[in-house]
Amino acid sequence: MAFESLSDKLQNVFSGLKGKGVLTEQDIDAALREVKLALLEADVNFKVVKEFIAQVREKCLGEEVMKSLTPSQQVIKIVNDELVDLMGGAGTKLTYSPSGFTTIMMAGLQGTGKTTTCGKLAAWLKQNGKKPMLAACDVYRPAAIDQLEVVAKAVKTPVYLDRSEKDPVRIASAAREEAEKKGCNVLIIDTAGRLQIDDALMEELSRMRKAVKPHQVLLVVDALTGQDAVNAARGFNERLGIDGIVMTKMDGDSRGGAALSAKKVTGKPILFMGTGEKYDALEPFHPDRMASRILGMGDMLSLIESAQQAYDEEQASRMEERLRKNQFTLDDFLDQMGQVRKMGGLGKVIGMLPGLRNAGVNQDMIDSGEAEFRQMEVIIHSMTKAERNDPSLLNASRRKRIAAGSGTSVQQVNSLIRKYNDAKKMIKQFTKPGALKRNSMFRGLGL
Repeated sequence: MAFESLSDKLQNVFSGLKGKGVLTEQDIDAALREVKLALLEADVNFKVVKEFIAQVREKCLGEEVMKSLTPSQQVIKIVNDELVDLMGGAGTKLTYSPSGFTTIMMAGLQGTGKTTTCGKLAAWLKQNGKKPMLAACDVYRPAAIDQLEVVAKAVKTPVYLDRSEKDPVRIASAAREEAEKKGCNVLIIDTAGRLQIDDALMEELSRMRKAVKPHQVLLVVDALTGQDAVNAARGFNERLGIDGIVMTKMDGDSRGGAALSAKKVTGKPILFMGTGEKYDALEPFHPDRMASRILGMGDMLSLIESAQQAYDEEQASRMEERLRKNQFTLDDFLDQMGQVRKMGGLGKVIGMLPGLRNAGVNQDMIDSGEAEFRQMEVIIHSMTKAERNDPSLLNASRRKRIAAGSGTSVQQVNSLIRKYNDAKKMIKQFTKPGALKRNSMFRGLGL
């Protein structure tokens, strides 16, 4: 989970301040020493940490904190505001050309997930009303063109390929003409990468930039490489010029140092973050929401947006009608678990809910919950259609058969049925007209 380690340490620091009615300069210095160590352990750039701590200390020693009735809350607010500023302020959105046709050039080193990110960006653009086309301009890496073709098919997006042409600049120019001819309004160019920044790579990218005049140049970096990702971003920006950063593999980076350093070091904002392997696992980067998550205050806006994407109006209306008729089946129960998975899984949902990590919800508990989800799915899939539609059929012999078929115990099957019955009772509260749409998924998961 992104920033998990840093988040836990910062929350521990601030929990030690909450019991104090008055904060002395010594209290603040002691807390900031711990914050400094937490940031350095999270692989945040040393100069960035030094400047961040100095700014926070200056504001914490002001009258607003020292004379406040709730000094610890004022300190947390200052740290939150400084984190937001560190990661880019209010956030920067992807911009489009006023001409009506936007070209986005994707750059990056090999192994950062650039080609997959092109597909994710195409899927995100489609979801936001655009008509993208992909262009395969990596003529060096073996099977790079084939990979982009597979990606394009997966996200149902047209792709321009020319296996005979060896000049990526010509391919990019031809792709733009083809995209406009087909009525697309965004062209995403997948460029070649290297194991490291070199003159040949920069020369090629510079020629392509001059030829196709992209409205945006986005650099794809791997969050797991920490400060190497930040250094790569600085190098690309100095030699090519970039407009924004896409940080991949954020779901696997529990430290978060690259995300906290990138804007300060390069001057360029993080526009998107990759949060999983699936093509819908690309999210706009919101510094204010991310700071809130780091400090354990949740991210309800992102949670609501994820819920809206996972649960469409037609599906909600259909479920509402079934509930009104008391037709909530085990298949419906299974569908509710699927909605949580569409939102990124239990860990991601919990990370966006305020206070749960402070309440002792840790990664082991999240992993256990995910494992229980999978176990319940296997049990339900081991039932016949008639049993899923009418759980009252599940007598002792049937439950024994289902346990054997799913590799579980009868007690685990019984536990699932109890959770289903509890969910059925609970979800009746939301069967008034429009209630299910307002109180979407995971109401009936028994969690």
